Amino acid sequence: MPNNFSAVFLLAVTAMVGVRLWLASRQIAHVKAHRGSVPTQFVANIDLSSHQKAADYSVTRTRFGMVSLAVDIAVLLALTFGGGLQVLHTFWAPQLDGFFYGVALTFSVLAISTIIDLPLSLYGQFVIEQRFGFNRMTVKLFFADLLKQALLGIVIGTPVLLAILWLMAKMGRFWWLDVWLFWCAFNLLILFVYPKWIAPLFNKFAPLEDESLRARIEALLARCGFASSGLFVMDGSKRSNHGNAYFTGFGKTKRIVFFDTLLSRLKPEEVEAVLAHELGHFTHRHVLKRIALIFGMSFVFLAVLGQLMEADWFFTGLGVETHNTALGLILFFLVAPVFTFLLTPLMSLLSRRHEYEADRYAAEHTSAANLVAALVKLYEDNASTLTPDPLHSLFYDSHPPAALRIARLT
Repeated sequence: MPNNFSAVFLLAVTAMVGVRLWLASRQIAHVKAHRGSVPTQFVANIDLSSHQKAADYSVTRTRFGMVSLAVDIAVLLALTFGGGLQVLHTFWAPQLDGFFYGVALTFSVLAISTIIDLPLSLYGQFVIEQRFGFNRMTVKLFFADLLKQALLGIVIGTPVLLAILWLMAKMGRFWWLDVWLFWCAFNLLILFVYPKWIAPLFNKFAPLEDESLRARIEALLARCGFASSGLFVMDGSKRSNHGNAYFTGFGKTKRIVFFDTLLSRLKPEEVEAVLAHELGHFTHRHVLKRIALIFGMSFVFLAVLGQLMEADWFFTGLGVETHNTALGLILFFLVAPVFTFLLTPLMSLLSRRHEYEADRYAAEHTSAANLVAALVKLYEDNASTLTPDPLHSLFYDSHPPAALRIARLT
């Protein structure tokens, strides 16, 4: 059985890599082929230089994604068939017992992955984003963010991981159900805690001071029956020129957050239209549906893990001779993305449907023309390609292509 599972895993890795590289090649070829002219429906609003910048940005990021994929697969194979996990076990087992061994093993894998990924992150931020005029981050801020993320991971992750390992050891055959309940409760708690306690560690959130814009937004909220704990402007410009707006929090902690870069670019009526789109997500319960879907998928995954934890072939088939809960947990989360990759287009399809629903809602409660104007500016400012490969877009894109999205609004 070990050889059989090893072969299945390698076949799945090969298939995933092949599909991803094929889709990336299609994307690059399609975007480059349409680089020379602006699509007809955008000619009046986007000039050729902006269109070409978006094409070049898309091609560069796609090529960079291919390199990142190669590194990720190399790390995966090194940890499994290369014996990396077994080496880490051999190092930690004599030094720590029980649950703390599991924590040390898990954090070791995360640290190794982070260190290997660091040059890619630096290149993406300070070469690619810088080249296309999006980077506002300093090296000091980059490493400050990295340190904060690491500390948060330790402070929050350690008790969570200890709890999970304890449940796996103490709750008997159906431990996975207890872990699932704990995981759901933890994620709901984070939804409440994040806006007030975590997000401010990385950004400043100031109340929206523009009185006319505030009045416009509050009128929209009243029409839509939405209650919020506040309207805030986030200093997104200290890291990037990309603009956005979003809801954060849950229940009474819901906040509406605008990037300062968004407010500096859009007219008040366009900001209102963008917010109406976000309200559409709330009204159609897209966030709750997504949470329910994620919880449902995690239930299935943990049930599968519950079976695999008892299977010697799962461990030996992935190059690990030692059989324990911590190693099983790490192995599962290393290899699961390989087998769940083909769910990507289904998740993308669901997300695009939600975007269309939110667009329709915005068009009903504000002006479709204002939403179109805002979207065109955002596509231009964020250098989003107007001519993605249809198959690549169908597989990956969480938002509909610009041409299709705007066609439905006009």
